[in-house]
Amino acid sequence: MKLEPRKGQAPAKLEREEFHTEFHKSFIDPRFITVKDALADVEEIAWKNYSESGHKAPFTEKAGEAFFDPDYDLSVEWKATSQRLAAAEIKQKDASTKSRVLLICGSARNDGTCPGEISKTWRLTLMAKEELIIAGIEVDVLDLSLLTSAYDKHIHPCKACVSTAMPLCHWPCSCYPNHAARQTNDWMAEIYEKWVAAHGVIILTPVYWYQTPSVLKLMIDRLVCADGGNPDPTSTHGKDAEKAKEIELAGWNYPKHLAGRTYGLVVHGDVAGIEGVRRGLSDWLDWMGLIDAGSSSRLDRYLGYYESYAESHDVLDRDQAFQEEVRNVAKAVANSVTELRQGTLSKPDKNLKRPRPK
Repeated sequence: MKLEPRKGQAPAKLEREEFHTEFHKSFIDPRFITVKDALADVEEIAWKNYSESGHKAPFTEKAGEAFFDPDYDLSVEWKATSQRLAAAEIKQKDASTKSRVLLICGSARNDGTCPGEISKTWRLTLMAKEELIIAGIEVDVLDLSLLTSAYDKHIHPCKACVSTAMPLCHWPCSCYPNHAARQTNDWMAEIYEKWVAAHGVIILTPVYWYQTPSVLKLMIDRLVCADGGNPDPTSTHGKDAEKAKEIELAGWNYPKHLAGRTYGLVVHGDVAGIEGVRRGLSDWLDWMGLIDAGSSSRLDRYLGYYESYAESHDVLDRDQAFQEEVRNVAKAVANSVTELRQGTLSKPDKNLKRPRPK
């Protein structure tokens, strides 16, 4: 069976003058006037890279014998990320290494940007960190609010390659960087490594309009390649949609690259949405093959229910029960990580064959 990729949605490329307008939107500060000639030279190079094919990945090398097509010109940047993930996986499975938990602060707020104040989620993250350190766990903290305050740091949106065909979605993601489209400085290359290196993960997040904050959702979407993604871009000759469809239709095993790790959740809100967000996150992590650390590890609580935003940190100060519940999430994950590495963590369904492998 052969399926032709459907076409007709993508807009035409920018014309030269449109490109000029878009390019200079990043350089409106008057200080750039002193280097306008140099900027014009940079713009001309950027235009050529945008308008001509072959500049998505300007640095490539032959894939090598470990890949389906050893002669394929593979992105040097993608290959380096893939090699780091492989090394992290080996270390993660080494019984002699220290147990490691990744703490993810999912709030977009910090005091280095417009809000002018730290998030309550950050404070909860530090409480969890304290408990994990007491338990002898190595802690890696991922503060997603840096997307709103750090210079030129990005998690670019998922392009949904998986919906064309699962093998087109590469592990790790090969959609970025795209230098021709100026889609660079993608944080996910580093974030993938953090997930792979961890034995357990705790996500702490507020609720924004019945959903997770956008900074957290960006990361979640880009982790789709961890659930069924193709570790060999040469098998699809990069982004050849027709080839990827052929491979999937021939039979695809949907490898779960992060399965077997444990997890905990802390979801908090002020008026609504906590249960839905917590359930959505639990379902997502379960789907990827992670293992919850028990009922005490899946927490959703209101903090200052219908009280003022201005006093919300004071409310957290007073809510000692909530603080202890957060600490219990960390303790539960620490216990589950210990059992996981000792081989005693109960996984009753681990040998069951999935009738719907997707």
